Order: sequence, then C-alpha cells, then structure tokens
Amino acid sequence: MTKETAMLRELAREYFTFAREERNAGRLRLHRAVNDLKMVRPVVLIDELPWSEMNINGELTVRCKDPFLAGIEWFLRSNLYKYRHFPADMVLRPYVPVSKVVRSTGNGVSVKEEILRTDKKNSIVSHRYTDQFENDADLAKLRVPVITYDREETRRRYELAGEILGDIIPVKMTGRDYFHVSTWDEISHYRGVTNLLIDLAERPAFSHALARKLTDISLAELEQYERLDLFENDPYSLHCTPVKASDLPGPDYAGGPLTRKNIWGRGAAQIFSSVSKAMHEEFDIAYMIETVGQCGLVYYGCCEALDKKIDIVEKIPHLRKIGATPWADIDAIAETVGPKYVVSAKPNPAAVGEPVLDRDSLRKELRRILGAVKRYGCSCDIVLKDISTCRGRPENIFEWERTAMEEVLAF
Repeated sequence: MTKETAMLRELAREYFTFAREERNAGRLRLHRAVNDLKMVRPVVLIDELPWSEMNINGELTVRCKDPFLAGIEWFLRSNLYKYRHFPADMVLRPYVPVSKVVRSTGNGVSVKEEILRTDKKNSIVSHRYTDQFENDADLAKLRVPVITYDREETRRRYELAGEILGDIIPVKMTGRDYFHVSTWDEISHYRGVTNLLIDLAERPAFSHALARKLTDISLAELEQYERLDLFENDPYSLHCTPVKASDLPGPDYAGGPLTRKNIWGRGAAQIFSSVSKAMHEEFDIAYMIETVGQCGLVYYGCCEALDKKIDIVEKIPHLRKIGATPWADIDAIAETVGPKYVVSAKPNPAAVGEPVLDRDSLRKELRRILGAVKRYGCSCDIVLKDISTCRGRPENIFEWERTAMEEVLAF
C-alpha cells in the first residue's frame, strides 16, 4: 500500500464516520421539508468558497499526484473541512461519488477573453470578452454538440476507487444532478455585456435568433443526456441549495433512466438584472418555458433581482423555487410568493470579506429575511455563496455560520 493510498483510506474512514451520523438524516429531512413547501425551519448552506484563502494547518492540501485520485482527495478534504468548521445544514452523502465521464464536441464557439487577476491563487478574475456574434452570419458558427458517455473510462475510475476505498465506504457512479439553462449568461461570455444589452434594444430580431439557436442546442443536449442515462437518481445539491423533494422522481417513476420529468430544471438570467420586466419575459422566460419548464420541478433565479418580476417567473411550468439576491427586496418577494414557492435567500457575501465580521449587521440582515418569510408563510433556504474573498480570515465564515445557525434555530 502506497502512502497516497493509505492517506486516502484514512480520509475516507473519517468521512464515512461523519456521514453515518444521525444529524445527516435529520438535515436531509429539513431539506426535503423546505422543497415540499412544508418547512420545519429555514435551512442554511454555504458554498462557492474562496478555498485558496482557507487552508488551515494543511487540512486542504492535496497530496495525490494522479488527477482522478486527487479529485477524490479534494472531495474528502473539502467536505471534512466544511463539516468540522462551518457545517450549517450541510449533508455528507454516504458514499464516494465517481462522476460519469461525459464528453462533448462543443457548440462550435469557445470563449475568447482577456483576464486580469488581483490574486493569482483565486479563481475570481476580471473578464473582457471578445464579441463573436456581431452579425447574422456569425450565427452559423453554432452547431449542436454530440454528447458521448465514456463508459470504459468511467468503469476504470469506478473500479480504481472501489479497489482503494470500497472496503471502507461505498463507491457510487453519479450523473448530472439537474438540467441547467442560463442562455443569456452564456451569451455574455461570447459577446460581452455591453453589446448584448445594446442589441436587446437595437437589434431584437438578432437577439432572438441567437437565443433561439442556443435554446435548440440546450434541448438537443437534454435529449442526449436522457438517452444516455446521464441524470442522477440521488442528487445532493441544486446549485448550492437543497435538492431533495418528495415530488421527484415522481409517482410514475419505476426505475431506469431518468427523464426531464424526473429531475429539477435550473434557470437564470443574471445579466438581465438591468432589463425591464417585459424584456426579461420576452427574451428569457419565453425560452425557459420550453427548456427547464419541461422538468419535474424548476428553480429560477440567481444574482438577478426578481422582486418586481415574480409574476413573469410564475409563467414557467412546475416552478418550485425562486432565487432572492441580496439586492432584491426580500419583503416584496416573500409577500408575493407566500406559501406557493420556496424562497432561496442569498445574504450578502461581502459580509465575510471585511477585516472583521460585523455580527450586528449580519443579524439585522438575517432577521429581515427570517421575519419576511415567517410573516408571509414562505418556505426558505438561506445560502451564503459567491464568496470572492474572506480577507484571508476563514474565521469570518466560521463566525457567519455560527451566527446564522443561532438565528434559524430561534426561528
């Protein structure tokens, strides 16, 4: 047995000990209750972390040289780190996941950009994108990708993980947790924000043509994922939020490959924060109805403020969860949503980027969220995400978690 293998086995042993704790089952029940619109209390999750600033005593230092084994090591280390220091309502899955190896020929366009960094270790960078869709002729660049499932490589990885860890913890092949569509965020990468927004007003027909092409591509990808059996029957995350719901995979599901009716659809148009309700509906919601609207349940919204747009979001079939950005009026959202949908509230991540966490300010923000959802009978999850920095003080995040849990436990 090599040192790397011995180290992985020890990490897996520790992880599985925690994963079998009753608190995981209890938290899963809380997650499901929120998504079932029968909330016991709001759940708190923390994700999208500035990992480069958080390595305490080597807890996050990956030692495996093999890329696949390094991925397993990171899965174990990062989850153990969160579970020890800021668990909130996180759930440890009772197995090591081995993702199905999926390959794509691509849609014919790749991002062209210049980037600027302030911290070479941080993945958060500034982008200046090259516009690759200046005229109608450029639309011909787009093509439908061919998706393939590399069963041989997946099997190799699965057997390798099982050989090393299988007597300690179950190993499971896993697929895609949900179907995600964010057409306009994707377009912003191909065009830049300014050109995209100008053309919505000045060249609406061209903007529709581009959205149409990418929507058709998303639908073609969805069909291929279904045919290849690439969706996951035991998902653990819906873009940083709880995913479990009693409505899925559905009463008619009898096993076998999952289809769109058995999974969550996830939609967003973050770049549309600055467009009117009418334009948002015309250029995004209408297309979301065709794509994520075919799924069993739908979660819509990310960093775009939707407090004045709930009525158009409601037009998406099977809507269950709506994102509430820090820049939205949480009282207005809660009043409009009421008990009909889950409110996925995102407190401002800038709080943990200060030299010292302002707990009084944080409590005020959290109490406003909690007061609004209680007043209007909403189910709610609270998610701290998009954390660009903690100023090299992971303690800020630890303290944020303790404060948030104090507040929700007093709900």
